[in-house]
Amino acid sequence: MARTFVAAWPPAEALDLLCGLPRPAEPGVRWVQRHALHVTLRFLGDVMPTSVTRRLLRSDLPRATAQVGPRTAVLGANVVMAPVAGLDALASAVARATAGIGQPPPRRPFVGHVTLARTRDAATARRLGGAPVTGSFEVRELAVVTSETHPDGARYRTSAVVPLG
Repeated sequence: MARTFVAAWPPAEALDLLCGLPRPAEPGVRWVQRHALHVTLRFLGDVMPTSVTRRLLRSDLPRATAQVGPRTAVLGANVVMAPVAGLDALASAVARATAGIGQPPPRRPFVGHVTLARTRDAATARRLGGAPVTGSFEVRELAVVTSETHPDGARYRTSAVVPLG
């Protein structure tokens, strides 16, 4: 089994925006590489990606416009992220479509975001948050992604792409 999640990959213009933010080299900070920047709509855990793909393909999933910003922020204690609004309905539709597969969705509300960095301590994360960032992108497809954890960060592989709308 693979650690599977459903994600929206930002297009090149949005990646340019996110990678153009300051990324100071500091001890204890691991910046997410450009090719790994994404918005997770649902994490399912150790499940076969084909079962997720089948469910998503049978569902009516809406297109959405992702609104990035207005500033980077801290999620939890150690994650620097760019907030992403506008994907709540899509995330709910994905949760309904994949109900009963993998880990249940969290009980907390969906928090759309792109993880930019992970830090060793909360003070560093707070110091790195707050950079202005504003943009948007259309989400016209979702990816069913598997991940493997490595010492230098997670490695992602898109198993399937599901068109929306």
